[in-house]
Amino acid sequence: MGNFAVSRRTLIAAEPTRIHALIDNFRQWRLWSPWEDADPQLARTYTGPESGVGARYAWRGNRKAGAGVMEIKADADREIGVELTFEKPFKATNFVTFTLADAAGGTEVSWQMTGTRTGLMGVLGSVFPIDNLIGKDFDKGLARLKTIAESAPA
Repeated sequence: MGNFAVSRRTLIAAEPTRIHALIDNFRQWRLWSPWEDADPQLARTYTGPESGVGARYAWRGNRKAGAGVMEIKADADREIGVELTFEKPFKATNFVTFTLADAAGGTEVSWQMTGTRTGLMGVLGSVFPIDNLIGKDFDKGLARLKTIAESAPA
């Protein structure tokens, strides 16, 4: 039905290593993920290594949170690749890439998701552009990531 890409970026006044550590460890996502507010009773399961390639995070929640699995598939100093598989409220597999680049004043963080719209999402995508649906979540997540990364380490 159609490929899509959603991308957002922000400048964070922090070292790439600090930002990287907040992204490549799914346990750290609780600090900044835009979807943490979706379900206060969200069930989380972490498997594999704590961070890096093979780290997995599964969630199951209310109707808004849905259910799915994320797995880190690529992990370099400046780029982290995640396979994102949704089980509910719809089935889909997408790919997420975080890129960290040197920039004046800090690190530019880019968050991109790509995939293919099929079935109901393919039909809805023609009425509701996916960028409008997910882009605001990426903006919220990057703002939270910026706040956490720029604060003193815990």
